[in-house]
Amino acid sequence: MQVTLQYGTTNLDLALPEAQVTVLAPRFVPGLPDEEAAFRQAVRTPIEARPLAESVAPGERVAIVVADITRPLPSGRLLPWILQELGHVPPEQITIVIGTGSHRATTPSEIGAIVGEAIASGCRIVDHSAFDDSGLAPAGIGIDGQPVYMNRDYVEADRRVILGFVEPHFMAGFSGGYKAVFPGVADIGAIMRYHDARTIGHPRSTWGLVEGNPTQTRIRHDGALRPVDFCVNVTLNRRKEITGFYCGDVLAAHAAGCAFSRETAMIACDAPFPIVITTNSGYPLDQNLYQAVKGMSAAAQVVAEDGYIATAARCNDGFPAHGNFKRLLFEHDSAQALLDTIVSPGFSVYDQWEAQLLAGVLLKARVGLYSELPPEDVRRAHLEPIADLSETLEAELRRAGRDAPIAVLPEGPMTIPYVAERRTADG
Repeated sequence: MQVTLQYGTTNLDLALPEAQVTVLAPRFVPGLPDEEAAFRQAVRTPIEARPLAESVAPGERVAIVVADITRPLPSGRLLPWILQELGHVPPEQITIVIGTGSHRATTPSEIGAIVGEAIASGCRIVDHSAFDDSGLAPAGIGIDGQPVYMNRDYVEADRRVILGFVEPHFMAGFSGGYKAVFPGVADIGAIMRYHDARTIGHPRSTWGLVEGNPTQTRIRHDGALRPVDFCVNVTLNRRKEITGFYCGDVLAAHAAGCAFSRETAMIACDAPFPIVITTNSGYPLDQNLYQAVKGMSAAAQVVAEDGYIATAARCNDGFPAHGNFKRLLFEHDSAQALLDTIVSPGFSVYDQWEAQLLAGVLLKARVGLYSELPPEDVRRAHLEPIADLSETLEAELRRAGRDAPIAVLPEGPMTIPYVAERRTADG
């Protein structure tokens, strides 16, 4: 059989022995036949909230938060419709904030790709920086008792509208909801505390779990430090078509989106697999190794102990170059040494959370990577470089046995596979 793996913008086709392969992918849901009409219906009859147009008075300043370039949120389609609903608000009173969290700055060309060229040239756009104190303002006291700062334009706005994409998330259970705010527009100190080793290592900080998830609990508490007046969340299919709108009150809208995503994306497996092939869902999520940990983590949910994960992620943006992720990987001789450092008392370094999650995957299984990264860099990151996926698979079948079962996650972290006997959907 031939399986198409999401990879960059072009994808990869891989021939596999049909009798041994289980494809784990979200149930395909067709895109809405009229996205704009569905949007209008959703924001005019929202979930537990006033209609969007009624949420903002003409004289009020509005901050609209959108995702950065690492997320497939279709902001360029959504923003013109939102601005039409807010047509009674003068354009100079509206600021669009790109919620970068702790990611790198957004380039001018990426801003155009995110919001659309017309809006990029005609609206005030602010690229959030968690590291620039001059662009931050006090938002309140976080769940840990420490001050939280957020983007100044967001904090000082009279009304706040947040956009998000609900998908499975390896720490928060699902993305979307208050995650647009926290960590989207938070300061680096709060983001560091949110990603501490204890929280990230908690067994309920994982895929598909919301209630009792300490990561999601913090997102909701700290994200609500400044009132959010309206939430626009969407779900997407593999074609990046919108399959649903979940709009209105943040918690209620997010809960509806999570229910839909859980029902379409969670897949039970009877037993773990000795070989799992995964991706990082193609562009834009597979632009760097940091993000590609998500696809590896999804595969790790169903890989056998000491099994093998083959990951196809383009990583054309490197590790990336900014931050400490690459340095943390390169400075340690093994995944265990890396994990020991991260969980040691008092250790706190930016990007440690992603390195911690990768170390956990590597302690369970060997991980190969098909990418554009130099092979020597892949090895120093404690991964095995893959030059040819077919040849690598053949070698792994010789190792595991010719009849060894293989799982394939062609859409990577858009799927939440799990071994049925180990857990329930949200318990």
